[in-house]
Amino acid sequence: MQHKPYWLINVRLEVGYQYDNDIVTGTNTEQFHIRVEDGKIAEMVLADEPIEDHLPKQDAKGCLLLPSFRDMHIHLDKTFYSGPWKAPTVPTQGIFTRLEEEKELLPKMQPFAEDRAKKLIDLLLSAGTTNIRTHCNVGPIEGMKNLEATVRAKEAYKEKANLEIVAFPQQGLLRSGSYSYIREALQNGASIIGGVDPASIDGNIEKSLQQTMELAVENNKGIDLHLHEPGHLGIFTMKRLIALTEEAGWQGRVNISHAYALADISCQEAEEMAVLLAHHGISITSTVPMGKTIPIPLLKEKGVSVSLGDDSIIDHWSPFGKGDSLAKAGRLAERFGLSDERSLGQALGYITGGITSLDEQGEFMWPQPGDAADYVLVDASCTAEAVARRSPRNAVFFKGKIVSEDK
Repeated sequence: MQHKPYWLINVRLEVGYQYDNDIVTGTNTEQFHIRVEDGKIAEMVLADEPIEDHLPKQDAKGCLLLPSFRDMHIHLDKTFYSGPWKAPTVPTQGIFTRLEEEKELLPKMQPFAEDRAKKLIDLLLSAGTTNIRTHCNVGPIEGMKNLEATVRAKEAYKEKANLEIVAFPQQGLLRSGSYSYIREALQNGASIIGGVDPASIDGNIEKSLQQTMELAVENNKGIDLHLHEPGHLGIFTMKRLIALTEEAGWQGRVNISHAYALADISCQEAEEMAVLLAHHGISITSTVPMGKTIPIPLLKEKGVSVSLGDDSIIDHWSPFGKGDSLAKAGRLAERFGLSDERSLGQALGYITGGITSLDEQGEFMWPQPGDAADYVLVDASCTAEAVARRSPRNAVFFKGKIVSEDK
């Protein structure tokens, strides 16, 4: 859908860092007018320059403009959000308790799955997220019903957000015999192949990873593997996935979610793994957990693309979650001591696909004419403040159109 061109006036943009003896002490900003056309930024002029056409104007009133956010790991299809309160049961067998619960729980939740997915998307939009990767259960328990509900939600929100669906065999690709279900899901709305813990759930690392890669190559799709397995078991699994990625020529098309094993090894081993992951274009998604956080800044330093996600939000796995990617970036900054102006500003890149207003040298990066008009108006003086203080989001735009607004 094409939207009429307009001017977004009095927008605050970052234009460089403030320095004192080569130390960054703050961020310089200026106000601009931005012309939006066909869902893209068409023109930018300083706010003191007159606008000579008669296009409609929307006044940003000096709010800071940031690129819209990405939640790269969430489960829209099995949330309690917007429904009655229910805390998880006490796990007696860890993950297997949850898997047994899903056999009875998910069929009961399916009548509400589409509506709750939409409500959760609304929550994400209100926090500034317009790019969402959701892992959707498919297999003998769910059939295609969770996927169908998620696809309907995706279609309903196609003018508000980019939504990509991972076909996720929660009960295990081998353990539940979900191979044919994944293949069917890829033909009916899913665009990525998921997986989970090839050793502890599937019981066969090699066969599980081989079948996952086979599905990827056969269907020309990417991979996003949940990997909770700790220590050298998890590292061994990563190395086998790296080898299969190289054999298949699937560099740049594989992501590992969680990757907890990277938190269990020495700094030297983590550096070696980071170099391997970067060389093969394997990205990592983290939820920045409070208890066991992988070395995210180290991974970035070595060239690994790292994104953040929420994972479970108010479901039978976890009663927590706010759906706020900016808060995730703030937690990451706290966890790793990213407290100076430059580090806080650069932390935004973890939730924007690497886009920041300024590069690490303080040169202007974003926005530029031709960029997608996907952005957030934030009540903050600069990116560093927005990340540190989780600043309020006043309006969220997707393809130039307001999709959420703080009334």
